[in-house]
Amino acid sequence: MRWGALTAVAPVAWGTNYFVTHEFLPADRPLYGAALRALPAGLALLGLCRQRPRGGWWWRSAVLGLLNVSVFFVLVYTASQLLPTSVASTVMAVSPLAMMLIAWALLSERPGISHLAGAAIGLGGVCLMLLTGTDGVSVPGILASAAAMLVSSFGHILTKRWNAGADVLASTAWQLTAGGLFLLPVAAVVEGPPRALSTPALLSFAYVALVATALAFTAWFTGLRHLPAATVGLIGLLNPLTGVLLGTAVAGEVLTAQQLCGLVLVVVGVVLGRPTRAGGAKALRAA
Repeated sequence: MRWGALTAVAPVAWGTNYFVTHEFLPADRPLYGAALRALPAGLALLGLCRQRPRGGWWWRSAVLGLLNVSVFFVLVYTASQLLPTSVASTVMAVSPLAMMLIAWALLSERPGISHLAGAAIGLGGVCLMLLTGTDGVSVPGILASAAAMLVSSFGHILTKRWNAGADVLASTAWQLTAGGLFLLPVAAVVEGPPRALSTPALLSFAYVALVATALAFTAWFTGLRHLPAATVGLIGLLNPLTGVLLGTAVAGEVLTAQQLCGLVLVVVGVVLGRPTRAGGAKALRAA
């Protein structure tokens, strides 16, 4: 259970990231926003692990950095600015099903009945929370969030496949640093020179980089090391749960009875996919 609890840190932190990005970070600088999220997080983790890539991890870090960081962070930043907190985080809840299918194809991890049931129930909860007739829902925002879900699902399963034998802290640091370095020159060309940031924006970037990125990704990839991908994916349903509750409690977004029913279904989906002692021991032996 401790691996499940540790993994849960990631989706809860990501759920808060939507609110912080939407409320406090500049809306017209998604590339710089993504770079300032990734690079400080990667450098902080590099300072802790003090390891550099060796052998095949140079190109693996580049590939994972593009998928899990560069492309994913830009899409999430864009979705966070275009959508309400609850909607942006809710679309990502389709990722458990995507992760199960990709893990089945790449890792031969066949999802169990409880995992499939949890994904179906959680997806039903997602539909209830999303299809609420909320005013101002942006189609480009929905598309950005859906693309982020697909890219991250593939990148996370690829990380699980390649991470056997590698230090989780180090491999997380490498891909975050690589992704941030890829983003900086593109941001400079596309968005021009960086602008001065206000104190609230600087503090928000510090939170996003250190908590919602460095800590969250380390917890998530540690969970992928020790648990089946299907279980980790269902724990990820805590992302929209956090986003909706935070949007309601802090951002003043109205939680309808329909959304409340959806939240209950999401919780049921997470519970169905919870790690068992036998399943956790099997995953640990496989790792």
